This record gives sequence, C-alpha cells and structure tokens, in this order.
Amino acid sequence: MQATDKIILGTVQFGLEYGINNNSGQPTQLQANEMLSVAYNAGIRVLDTAEAYGNAHFVIGEFHKNYPDQLFQVITKLPHYINEDIEVKIEKYLNELYISELNGLLFHSYKTYKENKASIALLNDYKRSGKVKNIGVSIYTNDEMEDVIKDENIDVIQLPFNLFDNINLRGGVLKEAKERGKIIHTRSAFLQGLFFAPLEKESKVIRNLTKELKYIHTISKDYQTSIQNMALNYCLQQPDIDNVLIGVDNLIQLNQNLIDSKNRIPVELVEKINEIHIREMELLNPSLWN
Repeated sequence: MQATDKIILGTVQFGLEYGINNNSGQPTQLQANEMLSVAYNAGIRVLDTAEAYGNAHFVIGEFHKNYPDQLFQVITKLPHYINEDIEVKIEKYLNELYISELNGLLFHSYKTYKENKASIALLNDYKRSGKVKNIGVSIYTNDEMEDVIKDENIDVIQLPFNLFDNINLRGGVLKEAKERGKIIHTRSAFLQGLFFAPLEKESKVIRNLTKELKYIHTISKDYQTSIQNMALNYCLQQPDIDNVLIGVDNLIQLNQNLIDSKNRIPVELVEKINEIHIREMELLNPSLWN
C-alpha cells in the first residue's frame, strides 16, 4: 500500500480562503484542475468537501466534467443547519459533484448528528440504493467520539489528529473505535498551517502555544526532518487511522506533501511527539480561534 492511498485531499481551499497561514488565497478553476489531476495521478482517489465550503462542489464537478477518466470518490458533509429535505440535498450534491455515488455523507458536527438522528433511516435507504456508500459524523471531542462509536449506523468518524492533538489525547478513543469496526478519518494534520506560522506572528493561539511550537521546531532539527514531513507522517504512520485528510493552498504544497508522504519518520521521533500534552484543548479547535 502506497502512502498516497491513505491520503484524502481536502477541498475547503477550493471554495473559501482558509487557514491561519494561507497566503495564496482561493485557487482558480484552472489551478484547482491542475492540483486535482496531479493528486489523482499520484494515487490519491478520495476528496473531502462540504456544502459549507463555498463553491467547492462546483469546482470538483467542473473537474469531473472535463476529466471523466479521473473521477474521484467524494465525501461531503451536510450543513450544520439542515433546512431542506435530505433527499433533495443528496440529489443536488450528486449533480453538483458530477458523480453517481457519494463515498461518504457526513453530519458536519456532533450537534447536527444529534439533531437529525431521525434521518439516519433515510440515509440507510440511500446506502441500499447505492447512492451513498458510508454514513459518518465529523466530531471534535473524545466525549462526542465515545457516543458516536456506539451507533451501529455510523460507518465513518472524522476527528482532529496532529502533532498536538495526538496519541496522548486520542489514543484510547481511536483504539476503541477500531475495535467497533469504524472507519477513522483524521483532519487538521497541519492545524490549519499553525505549525508553519512564524513564532513571532501576532496571534493569541501562537502566543499560548509558543512552548510547544518551539519544541516541534527543536525535534524537527534534531531529527533533520521538516515540520511538514513530521506532521504528515506522524498521522500516516498511525495503525488505527484509516485515512488522513490534508488541505493544500497550491500545487507547490501538494507536490511537497506527495514527496513527504514517502519519507517515514523514525519510531523514536513518534514517541517524542507522543510526549506533547496540550492541556487547554480549546487551543486546538480552529473554530474557536478569533
């Protein structure tokens, strides 16, 4: 199995300007097409998107129209507030993405999942019809994870995992989820670019995490590997994680990730990362950043 088989390409950048360290802005359709084609040819076959990601659905659909021999499997997410029939939404998503089946349809948050559990019977009908392969939930906390893994209707759980939001914090729930047969997708591998941001940058999050950010700079130098390589492979090398979602702002970043995915990090470095323990969990949730 190639490392790229485990990578899911996130597409929030295709529809919105996104990330604490994004200096590239939103790519054009032409730039997005080039990134998608390079990703496909490198062995990446799954995209992650959402209705909430601006016009990302249409960007992917336009690519599929123009490159029908490079069709991706697509995971998308229902919005935080569902204000129309889910049947209407699913058909709309399939049309926008220019595909016949969703690899996954996820509730965009635990709250959305709890408020719309009555819809799961309908989603199971779509699974039986072949229009939706997997039903899932995107969560943030371990408590949310503990609840979701008890639901036999949920196939996929997407949660944050990275150098800071690490095995120290997530190991127990990841193991339990795998024992219950769940498919685990992790996101925020680069914490929206926080790991690469200059330490002197004016930011409350950077200020509160300066000690830990300095630590990853130090171990990166000690092991002569880039922080990006360390961050990506720390996720890819976890046996309980099925797929790692990454976002890129441009083709240069994508190509660097493809190179890095082949450069495994040593077990001793993984263990050093496992020692990082962030106590203020809200610092790791980008939705709470100002």
